[in-house]
Parts: sequence; structure tokens; C-alpha cells
Amino acid sequence: MTEIVYVDMDGVLVDFQSGLDKVGKKMRKKYKGREDEIPRVFSLMEPMPGAVESFHAIQNSDKYDAYILSTASWHNSTSWSDKLLWVQTHFGDGDKTAAYKRLILSHHKHLNSGAILIDDRKKNGADRFDGRLIRFGKKKYPDWKAVRKELGVALP
Repeated sequence: MTEIVYVDMDGVLVDFQSGLDKVGKKMRKKYKGREDEIPRVFSLMEPMPGAVESFHAIQNSDKYDAYILSTASWHNSTSWSDKLLWVQTHFGDGDKTAAYKRLILSHHKHLNSGAILIDDRKKNGADRFDGRLIRFGKKKYPDWKAVRKELGVALP
């Protein structure tokens, strides 16, 4: 039986800072402290190193059934569509197991049932998730190599 694994986007699959680096200083200043509200910022972001390959490796393993579980900003309507477009751009949209069909946007991550949540923060219900929370980017799991090792998943 496969275990359900949820993977967060911002700071886990997606390099949030890479999008901010592409936005002008004036815009960053205007939205200081609420950068996720910058229009179209999510469409500018690059994948975290090893993220796309790692998600595919998890999804294609016999152990796991992987989904993307992210939160979009209520104050930035483009964030909802930009996240979908980001997944389609970086993961493709070819077959019935395509990642965009596995995208869940929620402000209540704890309502999803699964074995593992890979997230960089404890917000939006991640701290109340019933399964195991792997804190990406922290000392024990600083990168995708460490997460893959923990899950027993190798790159092809």
C-alpha cells in the first residue's frame, strides 16, 4: 500500500526568493512584509534545486502517492492561477498523473489525510497535520537530497 505524501510549494518546490529577485525594488518596498501579495510574483519563481526531479522520484516510487499542497494568498488573486501555471510549466501537463492534477490549494493543510507533509513552515495547519511533518530547509532536512534519503527514494 502506498503512503500519501504532500509537498508544499513556496520554499520547498519553489524558490520564493527567486521571484522576489525579479521584481523591482519599488514593488518590493511597496509590499514589504507581505511579498506574497505582489501581483504575478509566483509566475516569476524558479524551482528549488532538485525539487522537480525529487517530486517525480517520489511520485514514481512504489512507496508513495505524491500531491502538491500549497496555500495561495487571499490578497493576491493572481497567486491562485500562477501556482497552477507554475506547476504546469515546471512539471508538464501530459498524462493522467500530471502534477497539476495533483495540486491542492488550501489554508487548512491539517484537513488533508496522509502519511507525510513536506513543508518549510508550520503555518496554515501544517503544525496540526495528523501525519509526519518533514520540515524542509531545516537542519535535519536542508535540501532535497536529505529528504529523498529519509524517504528511501533515489533519483532515476
